[in-house]
Amino acid sequence: MMFWKRSPNAVLAGLMVIHLLAHIDRNMLLAFSPQIIADIGLNNAQYGFLAGAVWVLSFGGMAVFMGSLADRFSRTRVIAAGVLIWSLCTWASGHAESFEQLVVARFFVASGEAALVPAAVALLAELFSQERRSMAMGVFFMGIPLGVGCSFLLAGTFGASIGWRDTFYVLGAVGVAIAVLLAFLKEDRSQSLAHERGAPFLKQMTKVLGIMRENSTMRNIIVGFVLVHMVFAALSFTQLWLVKERGMDAATVATRIGLLQLAFGTLGSIAGGVLGDRVARRTSGAHASLMVLLVVLCGPAMIAARFASPDSLVLYVGLCAGFFLPLALYASVNAATMSMVPENTRATVTGFTMLCINVFAIAIGNLGSGWAVDVLGARGVSAPLTKVLLATDILAISSVLFFACAARAASKATIAGATVQPTTQS
Repeated sequence: MMFWKRSPNAVLAGLMVIHLLAHIDRNMLLAFSPQIIADIGLNNAQYGFLAGAVWVLSFGGMAVFMGSLADRFSRTRVIAAGVLIWSLCTWASGHAESFEQLVVARFFVASGEAALVPAAVALLAELFSQERRSMAMGVFFMGIPLGVGCSFLLAGTFGASIGWRDTFYVLGAVGVAIAVLLAFLKEDRSQSLAHERGAPFLKQMTKVLGIMRENSTMRNIIVGFVLVHMVFAALSFTQLWLVKERGMDAATVATRIGLLQLAFGTLGSIAGGVLGDRVARRTSGAHASLMVLLVVLCGPAMIAARFASPDSLVLYVGLCAGFFLPLALYASVNAATMSMVPENTRATVTGFTMLCINVFAIAIGNLGSGWAVDVLGARGVSAPLTKVLLATDILAISSVLFFACAARAASKATIAGATVQPTTQS
């Protein structure tokens, strides 16, 4: 075993920091949305395309490919290459003077970031036992709320004084330095047995699709997880909604969203990890039941927030529920799926899940939301952002139906004395 693998907690901490940086870089576009839209002259559809479709065209497809590479080769080197690519292109984003230039830069930011999660999830699944895996996943995915929160905080503080372009330059330089350091961590898997490593891309994808076809419990979990990510499509327009339709100050909104995302997204990651490990000790199907409970608890508050006034506590409770829910699900969803697949397909399965999320929730969700806002606005419909974001909330909450199906199937398997086991096909 490589020397650095003897300290799984240190590996986890390092991966979480890298994940934090990835989501700062990714969400700076959202945090600076009013400034970038005004500076470059974007309409809502173009902004939605940048925040969604551009990302999925690169990130979604590359996540599967990078996942297959991580199942075959050095996961640390795959991650290092990804950090270098996305950091250089974050720096290049600060030079963009047009919609087209920003599209190209963000396309390659996404390509680089696609390397991280599949390789990291597979590595953590190896280093942590099933009894501790949910908590490890929860800590790693804390990088999402911390990154989103820090991006809005940076935009409202540091970024407000130096501007969005210089902020992108600084972030790019930090990432390049991290990539160089990470490249020194070697993971030689060339001596591993054939069954311990993934197959070439096409064969690997055939294997993964076969697993998906045979395992209905995992399918339902992944479909539900994709729908929950409509929350992130709504987040892309939350700042604009609060500024345009609730009359709040842009800098104040950025800071508040950052603080709330930081606090409640992080709380969700920790709570999901702790609860996931506890329920996993009782029964393998309890992960899906926990997913159902989380959606039922958070959904009503999210809906109520869309009808609340800007000074209402209901507004902030709903925003916090929306920040909490998806992050609370990450630990259980990833721990559950990793227990259902062979070790040599874990990164590819994670990449496939990310592809689905980015196609159906991020790309279609963002582009469709931006288009709907423009259409409703052109027709003179009042509060178009409120109506569109309400629709995204309803779609996210509908995930409970799929989680319930997964929980029911797992419960039946448990009663029959046949709990879900890792797939053994080669």
